[in-house]
Amino acid sequence: MTKFEALGLDKPLLDAITDLGFESPSEVQEKAIPILLENDTDLVALAQTGTGKTAAFGFPLIQKIDSKSRTTQGLILSPTRELCLQITNEIKLYSKYVKGLNVVAIYGGASISEQANQIKRGAQIIVATPGRMKDMINRGMVNISKIDYCVLDEADEMLNMGFMEDIKDILSNTPDEKFTWLFSATMPREVSTIAKKFMHNPQEITVGAKNSGATTVQHEYYVIGGRDRYPALKRLADTNPGIFSVVFCRTKRDTQRVAEKLIEDGYNAGALHGDLSQNQRDLVMNAFRKKQIQMLVATDVAARGIDVDDITHVINYQLPDEIETYTHRSGRTGRAGKSGVSMVIVTRSELRKIKAIENKLQTEFLSKKIPTGMEICEIQLYHLANKIKNTEINEQVDNYLPAINDVLQGIDREELIKKIISVEFSRFYDYYNKTKDLNISDRGERSEGRDRSKVEIPTSGSVRYFINVGERDDYDWMTLKDFIKETVGLGREDVFKVDVKESFSFFNTDAEHSEKVLSTFTEFKVDGRFVNVEVSNNPGGGGRGRGGRDRGGDRGRSSSRSRNKGGDRGRDRSRNNDNRGSRDSGGGYGSKKSKRRY
Repeated sequence: MTKFEALGLDKPLLDAITDLGFESPSEVQEKAIPILLENDTDLVALAQTGTGKTAAFGFPLIQKIDSKSRTTQGLILSPTRELCLQITNEIKLYSKYVKGLNVVAIYGGASISEQANQIKRGAQIIVATPGRMKDMINRGMVNISKIDYCVLDEADEMLNMGFMEDIKDILSNTPDEKFTWLFSATMPREVSTIAKKFMHNPQEITVGAKNSGATTVQHEYYVIGGRDRYPALKRLADTNPGIFSVVFCRTKRDTQRVAEKLIEDGYNAGALHGDLSQNQRDLVMNAFRKKQIQMLVATDVAARGIDVDDITHVINYQLPDEIETYTHRSGRTGRAGKSGVSMVIVTRSELRKIKAIENKLQTEFLSKKIPTGMEICEIQLYHLANKIKNTEINEQVDNYLPAINDVLQGIDREELIKKIISVEFSRFYDYYNKTKDLNISDRGERSEGRDRSKVEIPTSGSVRYFINVGERDDYDWMTLKDFIKETVGLGREDVFKVDVKESFSFFNTDAEHSEKVLSTFTEFKVDGRFVNVEVSNNPGGGGRGRGGRDRGGDRGRSSSRSRNKGGDRGRDRSRNNDNRGSRDSGGGYGSKKSKRRY
């Protein structure tokens, strides 16, 4: 008897399992399948993404469904179109030997009338996204009043995406006597609310600790200066030549910008975010699955539903606001029993977030150093040597060998090896030779260069910032205040003491907003020009709310017009800031960025 047979599965399912090449059940399958087959019960299953949850609820659901009846008996809700289609395809593979069983996917971005027609032809199982499902219920296109089973897959992600009300409305259209199976990576308060309201004495299984990360993932963090995020990202990629990764950014704008810069610098990268059309998303995901894209830069919402088992690294270009979101990010790697690495690029002011994640996930992060340029050159050199050694010989090259031998005549073996290696190695050496150390110590020190993290950022009270725009950029205290508020996403009263000079300005926020302000204005451009914000060494400033107009704002403008010492210093500082970007490719905020491709 095989391990799957011992779970109580019928022969049609066992035959499908043999075809799929499954050898033994995962932990969540081993725990969930017997419970769901042997009992009519509600179930809460807590397990990380990539642990085989689809089969854990898919096999029991298929076995319990009456395929001879055309009535809809099972509903599976999932957060995204990608995951919806993935679950549908897997259920079809599992049920390939179950005669008459139809599975229909319901999701946005496709013809609603065609989906309705598929249901009318008979769909025992519907897999749906909440938004499209609610729409079809409201239009009377689907009837779920007689279902026996409802599965909430990735429940925490659905609720994080704002589907709470949709899920409540959908479940209110289902019978009270149905059985609900809830699968989730974490158990936040909202998931508990759904479980209490719509489930009856559910059994609970947990794979690993509650709200914990996958044990197959190593968590690392790298402390850098705020302007060095992108150069650090490139170095992490170059240190791992075989990288196949998802790079997470907070916003759609950052996602697109980082992907474009990676492509410009010669990496196989792509962007995945909400501003893409469905066709564009499909093209990007297909390229990623085929590994034509090695670095997929994505927002958290767009990445939900990505199910690729071979992802080697997750790179947190920016940390998310919620710890649960970090759990989902890191869960994209270390799947199907393989190991993975979750890397976090942080500034010194963000270190407390690392501690919070460690405490919540009960796991330890390793503090690691961004490799130096010469370390990367060495890694790439050995990678190239191994690549040459392991390359299979194409016998067709024999036809060209006589002519090639003539070209290479007179070059001995050692010199030839040096020349072959130099073709690739020189690109990295030329780029990284004499580049700076990007690492910041816990005290904000670095081996060379100036960085804003040397300035102590208050953890309470207010923080004073310098910004390299002013009156000559057509800002006064009111328009600059509005610009900062709208760009960062703060309330009007969250920005105060705005003091506008000719070529630069100052403003304050409460300390709790400092990370958001600094991360927003990292490599931020307006009309092609970098707008830089850093913590100011000048603690002064005008009165709250009025931006210094009453207490020095007007004095600042008149004095800068009369070219007094403060104005000259401001212009000099602004000019210095504009030139600082040439220090390292992708870093700083000048326009003289390196265009080297490698």
